[in-house]
Amino acid sequence: MSLNKPMVSVALLALSTFAGPVLAADCGDTPSPGLDWSECSKGNLMLSGNNFQGANLSGADLSVTDLSNTNMNGANLEKANLVRAWFTGAKAEKANFARIEAYRSGFSNVSADGANFASAELQRANFSGAKLTGVDFEKAELGRANFQKAVLTGTRFTLANLSRADLTGAIFEGPITFDRAFMYLTRIQGMDLSAAVGLQQSQIELACGDASTKLPSGLTAPTSWPCDAN
Repeated sequence: MSLNKPMVSVALLALSTFAGPVLAADCGDTPSPGLDWSECSKGNLMLSGNNFQGANLSGADLSVTDLSNTNMNGANLEKANLVRAWFTGAKAEKANFARIEAYRSGFSNVSADGANFASAELQRANFSGAKLTGVDFEKAELGRANFQKAVLTGTRFTLANLSRADLTGAIFEGPITFDRAFMYLTRIQGMDLSAAVGLQQSQIELACGDASTKLPSGLTAPTSWPCDAN
C-alpha cells in the first residue's frame, strides 16, 4: 500500500511539534561540576559550599544569592546577574566573569587567580583579602570597589574605572597595569607603585596618595593630594 506523501509530511510535522525544542540548559538540575544553568533564574538562593567547577552559568540570574565557599574554578558566568550576590571564600580560579552585573557584590577572600572580569559592572564590590593574581579587569566599572589587602600581582586595570576605589594595603610582587585607568580619588596611600605599568602623571594628580606612596620613575607626587574631598 502506497503512503500519501502529504499525510506523511503532516504527521512528521506534528511529531516534531509535539517533541518540542531541545534545550541545553536544565534549570532543575542540582548543583554539580559542569552543569548548565545558562540563562536560568536562580536568585535569592542559599547555595553556599556547592561545587560548580566548570559549570555554565552564563546569563543566569544569581542576584542576592549566597555562593560563599563554592567551587567556581573554570566556571563560565559571562553576563550573569550577580547583583548583591556574595562569593566569600569561594574558589574561582580562571573563572569567566566578563560582562557580569555585580553591584555591591561580595568577593572578599575569594581565590580567583587568572579570572576574567573584563567589562564587568562591579561598583561597590568588595574584594578585600581576595587573591587576584593575573586577573583581567579591563574596562571594568570598579567605582568605590574595595581591594584592601587583596593580592594584586599582575592584575590588569587597563581602561578600568577605579574612581574612589580603595587599594590600600594591597599585596603584590611585580607590576600592576593601570594603562588609561580612571583614578579619580582612588586610594593608593602607602602603596609601592614603583613597578606599576601605564601610570601617567595625570592619573596621579587625581588619586589619593600620601607621603609613603612610591611612584614609578618620572612621576612625582602632587603638591597637595586631593584626598580631603573623599
